[in-house]
Amino acid sequence: MEQDKPLVRDVIPELVAELTALLETEGERWLAISVRDVRLVDRCGCGDDFCQSIRTADHVQGQPYGPGHRCVPLMPAEGMLNLDVLDGRIMFIEVLDRAPMYNHMSTQP
Repeated sequence: MEQDKPLVRDVIPELVAELTALLETEGERWLAISVRDVRLVDRCGCGDDFCQSIRTADHVQGQPYGPGHRCVPLMPAEGMLNLDVLDGRIMFIEVLDRAPMYNHMSTQP
């Protein structure tokens, strides 16, 4: 159950603060508000050493999100940040080519 998973803001507060600021800059006010309440459901699991992406909602890996999906690319100072949003809900935070954000991410959420 997703409610049993930790809030991303409790695990990686710097990421949530950065996402909030970037989303505000992009005019994505609703997403800037809602990013504070996303949960760390699981790590990406791709195994790439440059990837620190996280799933913030349950979704069958490798399956398209379908209607209502949009990608929100952001412009961070370092690396890449993109959000997969489905019907206004942040489903996945893509975090690529960035310095390690946290040491405790190796533990399962």
